[in-house]
Amino acid sequence: MRVNMLVLTTLSSAALVLAGCASTTNGMADAPAVVAGAALADGQGASKGDLTISKVDGGLRLTLRASGISPGVHGVHIHMVGSCVAPAFTSAGGHWNPLGKQHGMQNPAGPHEGDLPNIEIGADGTGTLTATIPATLSDGANPMLDADGASIVIHAGPDDMKTDPSGNSGGRIACGVITQR
Repeated sequence: MRVNMLVLTTLSSAALVLAGCASTTNGMADAPAVVAGAALADGQGASKGDLTISKVDGGLRLTLRASGISPGVHGVHIHMVGSCVAPAFTSAGGHWNPLGKQHGMQNPAGPHEGDLPNIEIGADGTGTLTATIPATLSDGANPMLDADGASIVIHAGPDDMKTDPSGNSGGRIACGVITQR
């Protein structure tokens, strides 16, 4: 009987260890599954980075990895149309704003759903921005990917986070159409 208890205890311990391994990779918790993304390009078609979107508690996690962008601070927004016609990317429309708010996270009448923090681009031309927004991708009352889609845009200058309609962030220097995966 003692041998059977030892075997049962050993098997139970092994099962717990294996269950823990199933939820981790190299000691790290599994990342949420990517549900959408975009490849960004500049007005000449050169690659400028990528966006991944994952569903998380409280909304969507956006991770933007930019490259080949001039150093400094740049505004980043989700725009309301899934179109990136170069060179000016005006086909992307205005910021995604289904609730009709004013622009800016520091605006008492804002923000737009598409308002994101600025991205800091280093001397090497690269930068990463991660933000979670309280939104849905393609379901619910005001999904990001509605009938005409959505895009992600990097602007020439920093967003002041309060001036309507675009935070004085300047021209559109990179754009990517967001597609569901």
